[in-house]
Amino acid sequence: MKVSKPYILIATIIVIAGVIDFINANSVSKKGSDEAISVVPRMSSEQSGTKKEEKSKRYELAKEITTPDGYINTDGKAIAINSLIGKKVILIDFWTYSCINCQRTTPYLNAWYEKYKDKGFVIIGIHTPEFGFEKDYNNVKAAVEKFGIKFPVVLDNDYSTWTAYKNQYWPRKYLIDIDGYVVYDHIGEGQYEETEQKIQEALGERMAILGEDGTIDKAITKEIPVQGGPKSPETYFGATRNQFFGNGTRGVVGDQKSLIAPAKINPDTLYLSGDWNIANESAQNGSPNAGIVYKYNAKDVFFVSQADNEIVVEVLRDGEPLGSEAGADIVKNSDGKTFVKIKEARLYKIIQGDRSEAHIIEFRILKPGLEAFTFTFG
Repeated sequence: MKVSKPYILIATIIVIAGVIDFINANSVSKKGSDEAISVVPRMSSEQSGTKKEEKSKRYELAKEITTPDGYINTDGKAIAINSLIGKKVILIDFWTYSCINCQRTTPYLNAWYEKYKDKGFVIIGIHTPEFGFEKDYNNVKAAVEKFGIKFPVVLDNDYSTWTAYKNQYWPRKYLIDIDGYVVYDHIGEGQYEETEQKIQEALGERMAILGEDGTIDKAITKEIPVQGGPKSPETYFGATRNQFFGNGTRGVVGDQKSLIAPAKINPDTLYLSGDWNIANESAQNGSPNAGIVYKYNAKDVFFVSQADNEIVVEVLRDGEPLGSEAGADIVKNSDGKTFVKIKEARLYKIIQGDRSEAHIIEFRILKPGLEAFTFTFG
């Protein structure tokens, strides 16, 4: 059928108007200098069903939290992943509080939670302990408060949820979409921009499926650059993993007495002096004037330790007191000597330098009773 020109003109105007409305509804606008807002179009039930079917072929469904040992930031109530599916986008974060990599990830998690919690986003921290003291509810609660964590935390002391996800790393993040599929996961630190973009995509899909009006802020939380360079391996004191023990018997639980550090020490090798009791997870000095020596290559040095009663440990680097590289837990006395005071079970920040370098760190332990778990380097 032939259509006269006036009708063509009217139809053209209507089409153009419709296109303009569509573009306006789906455009990215600027908020301030670098923040963009995206308006999410609604998704039909048919589109939602098709997309869900496609996801079932690509992704696995999220596993439930199993046999939790306690909850923090939940007002004493249990929290279950299945109760959130169909309502929320969920980020599962496996962590443990003495892990420096986890600690460096926490500011990003806190920022994302505050930014998106009103958009249907929830983070659940699954605290799976590396060491026995990290099973203690009060220890974990104190760490949650110290790190400013506001999102729910679940204690996974028996590794049941960890095992359900076949996880092997701290930290590790799993992003669960509104349909309950694990659509993204990331091991370790870094890739914060990519992770946040995936969160935004999942939240946009959630709003479209639920037919919610609103916007998703497309601005990305600024990533703090981490300097690279050589880094010594994490070095454990306990018999289960003390393969870098240089002057004692490796892999054996029990007393090792009168240890002496050699004059010449090898890199990335742990040397003890004095009497020590080696347990599965840790080593504890049984004599006064005991020592620890380690030749490392790194920018930062961290020490996981505890003591029943406060123990003051003198710390030297290359035979000298620490200077500007002294970590946050180092104190200096009037004589210029540098010390760390060990009591509560946690990670102590010993050296926080400017660049990765090779040095010898030495601990002089005046009293017995210091329990050492690991050196970690950054």
